[in-house]
Amino acid sequence: MKFIWPHSRWSSGLLALILGGLLYRTLVAIWLFPGFDEAYYYLYSRHLHWSYFDHPPVVAWTTGLGWWLTGVISPLTIRLGALGLYCVSLGLLYGTATYLFSAAAGVMTLALVTLIPLFTIGFGILTAPDTGLILFWSATLFTAAWEFFPQNGQRRYGWADVPYRPTWRIALLGLWVGLACLSKYHGFVLGLSLVGFCLACAPYRSALRSPWTGVALGLFVITLLPLWLWNSQHDWISFRFQLGMRFDRPQETAPFSLGQMVGYWLISVAYLFPLFGFPLWWVTARKSFQPGHLRLLMTVNPDVELAKDALILWLSLPIMLLFTLLGGKQQILPAWPAPGYWGVVILLGQQAVLWQQQRPRLIRRWLWGSGWFLVALSVVAMLHLQLGFLQQPSRYAPFGGLVPVDQDGSTELLDTGQMRQLIAADPALIAALEEVDFVFTNEYYLGGYLGMAIHPLQDLPITAFSQDPRGFAFWFDQTDWLGQDALYITLERFVADPAIMAQYFPLFDQIEPLTTLPLRRGGAVTETLHIYRATDFQQPYDYPYGP
Repeated sequence: MKFIWPHSRWSSGLLALILGGLLYRTLVAIWLFPGFDEAYYYLYSRHLHWSYFDHPPVVAWTTGLGWWLTGVISPLTIRLGALGLYCVSLGLLYGTATYLFSAAAGVMTLALVTLIPLFTIGFGILTAPDTGLILFWSATLFTAAWEFFPQNGQRRYGWADVPYRPTWRIALLGLWVGLACLSKYHGFVLGLSLVGFCLACAPYRSALRSPWTGVALGLFVITLLPLWLWNSQHDWISFRFQLGMRFDRPQETAPFSLGQMVGYWLISVAYLFPLFGFPLWWVTARKSFQPGHLRLLMTVNPDVELAKDALILWLSLPIMLLFTLLGGKQQILPAWPAPGYWGVVILLGQQAVLWQQQRPRLIRRWLWGSGWFLVALSVVAMLHLQLGFLQQPSRYAPFGGLVPVDQDGSTELLDTGQMRQLIAADPALIAALEEVDFVFTNEYYLGGYLGMAIHPLQDLPITAFSQDPRGFAFWFDQTDWLGQDALYITLERFVADPAIMAQYFPLFDQIEPLTTLPLRRGGAVTETLHIYRATDFQQPYDYPYGP
């Protein structure tokens, strides 16, 4: 397999994109407080298992990589895995676009994914299951292009008189799809999409009958052994959660709403950034409805360029449409359809190269203008998160600020560094941490924040006594704590609900207030931690699921 390296103009742009993007993502990773799920995944990396309640195990490894190597627990270190692996994903996507189309298309594709916020933040900064998913999704795209479209002196199977002959790369595809599933359950959609492409494209149906496909299935099953093993020991709880429990509602299931679906679609375009989101969907629709797709079903010698488009569409469009349609019934997170957007960016990159040949100044303004706008937006966002730049009140806010503290959603992200400093500066609290045997809270996501703040000071078990416990229902045997003392740590808004505290009184002999820790930004209190001393743990908390 041989690639032609782009000439100097493109290669310098490629290097600038990679290094500039890495620098930008690293700076954001340093300054951005951990998200709810990121802090929770940090606890994954402290409780290594074959799999987990809500996700397969790869996210535990990618999240733990940074702090295992450095010994430092911080927003940057839990994101080092994402920062590094995203560079590999970018390389694979660039390689796929270059291999299928041209070096110019590869660089343009790289420019687009570097600018699109959903990719840069969701895949390249935040630690999440999507880190591994997009890596192996990209590897699948790359390997599929290599398998189905051999070039550079190799026989072009299916496009000449020589029939397509499956190769060992089919087995490699089975491994990549298995690893994608071991990262996030979206990988199963990727596998089905790959089968769909082979069925829909006549020259490649023989791949499904090949012995190499049997090897691929074997590698797929073996790769997923950790997932099968853990779930077989826990009543297949992960699959029950992903396929039903997470969508359960106390009220009757809502009917499908076209308006809700369109609203979700517009939100997804906003996350892509409209100047990229709308062209992305336009190119996808245009390529999907172009004449000739029916010929792929019928003839062994269809147009090769059409088949390349079909490969990308088959590995991208199903997951895009699946979650767009599901958005008409349920709340959908932005990252769920994102692997599909990631793939079709190749088609947008190829189209943008054609546009650039016709209107070079317009395309230059499109890319540079979008880039500078997004950078400026990022700077304002980081200033606000760190200093309260838009907060009211804040000593750093121009014109007195715009958003009152009690209406500022960004205060939901907790500054674990400040939490740690406040804990370390309170002698009574440090003494209590040395005396108790575990720490608990009332929300699963708070457990991650507390872990990142407390573990560098005291290595204590941290759990959540909640009816939405996620992994906490499986990580500890509560009977080990009977007769022991604990700290209960929660937030101001939960203290206002007496029902939350009431559920814990029967579990302990006594629960008493210990101290409060005010978190500040721009001189104003944005959140308050309430800490209680709980003595003599008498009975386990009743989780809705678990061992």
